[in-house]
Amino acid sequence: MCRLFGLSSAPRRTHATFWLLDAPDSLSRQSHRDPDGTGLGYFAADGTPRTDKAPIAAYQDRAFAEEAREVESATFIAHVRFASTGSLDVRNTHPFEQDGRLFAHNGVVEGLDKLDDHLSEDRSLVTGDTDSERLFALITRETRRHGGDVTEGIRHAARWIAGNLPVYALNLILITPEELWALRYPDTHALYVLERRAGGQHGSRHLDHSGTHGRMRIHSSHLAEHPAVVVASERMDDNPHWREMEPGELLHVGPDLRLTREVALPDPPAHQLTLDDLHPDAAASQKAA
Repeated sequence: MCRLFGLSSAPRRTHATFWLLDAPDSLSRQSHRDPDGTGLGYFAADGTPRTDKAPIAAYQDRAFAEEAREVESATFIAHVRFASTGSLDVRNTHPFEQDGRLFAHNGVVEGLDKLDDHLSEDRSLVTGDTDSERLFALITRETRRHGGDVTEGIRHAARWIAGNLPVYALNLILITPEELWALRYPDTHALYVLERRAGGQHGSRHLDHSGTHGRMRIHSSHLAEHPAVVVASERMDDNPHWREMEPGELLHVGPDLRLTREVALPDPPAHQLTLDDLHPDAAASQKAA
């Protein structure tokens, strides 16, 4: 399945190095599906969103994804894509940018014609083919309608989708220059949060998180001295304070690292999909890679 990662050290800007893919060994090549894209999102000092992303459709794309990315921001988002909808193209590669915000998603939503009709003229926000970017457009539309309140935007968009479209999973992370939101819905895929104190569990260590199967590694020496909040699709170190988010939980990390949470979607989707309901490519994208 897709890998999601978000980090906030707000209001402090943090230097961090990201490896979105490690060079594969022969065993991992034989036993795990290769990803279809990688992407990193962050913000320049003036708040301008930046994305560094590429599909993986050729050897040179894979080599690009294995390079270290050294960046500075108060918030970060990273994504390793296993395609469920949309071609292997940079416009379909996460994270996406709309209204100065960055977004990535893990899951499958069907009924895209109905979603396009619901978006109406706001369909113009979408440049690619994915369900993820359409979901982001709906959040952007609802955020605008609620005076720029992103929490309300996510809540209303997710509730409409849960009530009107077939849903397999709807896990997402959204960031602005100093804030982070995450949603886990329903209980299909896990999503974890770590409120990491300065120096981590032992009080003196830099951040050095690694995903499984050579997917995504993040290092930051700055976080030996400063706190952060991390959200990820898997526990990425042995810190015992990782917490699995509840199904339907919407989490917000403010510009002072204050964390608030609510179960915004307490009920399952009206049209819950299973793996057997999905097209084979979509089903493959949702299995553990």
